[in-house]
Amino acid sequence: ATTGRPKADAGVGRSRSRGRSVRAPGPPGGPGYNTRMNASPRFRIELAKEDFKFSVAHFTLFGPAEAERLHGHNYRVAVAVEGEALDERGLLVDFERLKRGVRAQCGALDDRILLPTASPWLTVITTGAEVEVRYAGRRYVFPAAEVVFLPCANTSVELLARHLWDVLARELDGLPLLSLAVAVEETAGQRCLYEAPLPPS
Repeated sequence: ATTGRPKADAGVGRSRSRGRSVRAPGPPGGPGYNTRMNASPRFRIELAKEDFKFSVAHFTLFGPAEAERLHGHNYRVAVAVEGEALDERGLLVDFERLKRGVRAQCGALDDRILLPTASPWLTVITTGAEVEVRYAGRRYVFPAAEVVFLPCANTSVELLARHLWDVLARELDGLPLLSLAVAVEETAGQRCLYEAPLPPS
């Protein structure tokens, strides 16, 4: 059994970063970003602050019998919002409100072990102050206080980006914004961008 929390970058993953100093991913965009001309003019706010980051341990599942070893990443986050109309102050969005939302989510994940709750291949048993995880002959035991359960089928960078989008979209409810983009970088030059329209306010 593996007991306790592994240190970040303690194993082999899709790729690894060493130490806690990883460059910021930059705003959502870059290669692969949808650069089509919008039907109408839009304002776009992009934020990629130095403290938009979190360090976690996880392992990505590739099937019922194949997965990464338990390891860590130092993730960086960037966000962007779009809208057509400014308020009477000439503002699209309150920067501080958006930054608070991103920092709160990074803080909720930082120095934790991430476990998916929607995987058909993972067995998770919570008993008192411990969380036991079983997968394809492996068994881990973690302190319950150091585990974050995500409503996902996996803890891939793709689903992390979508999870953060879902949470931040709720934070922006009621604002006259058209879309939200969230980029999550797991190593320098390797990230996922998830972008989708926001529900009408």
